Amino acid sequence: QVQLVESGGGLVQAGGSLRLSCRASGIIFSLNDMGWYRQAPGKQRELVAAIRSGGSTNYADSVKGRFTISKDNAKITVYLLMNSLKPEDTASYYCAANRYPRPIVSGTSVDYWGQGTQVTVSS
Repeated sequence: QVQLVESGGGLVQAGGSLRLSCRASGIIFSLNDMGWYRQAPGKQRELVAAIRSGGSTNYADSVKGRFTISKDNAKITVYLLMNSLKPEDTASYYCAANRYPRPIVSGTSVDYWGQGTQVTVSS
């Protein structure tokens, strides 16, 4: 099993920045892609960003140029740096991971979820 623990959410004004962290523990050698999803009240959970085991990344169109996903293999941690935050970025953000060799792709299932961290952007 794999456990994912997020941190770093909070309240920020529009235009501000936050960095989310997700630390993985457990059978981590089995992991392939990791990523971040978000879910706003009344909306479906959506993929925000993903990073492959080789380091390549992809982003939702709504966050391109503002968010950056990265990872520290030594710390087994994935980060999401969010700049130029907008009120519409307000949501619960969830860390996600898939077992090898499954990629994280929008609309497909996820093997492991974190508990979520709330991000609130005030206008």
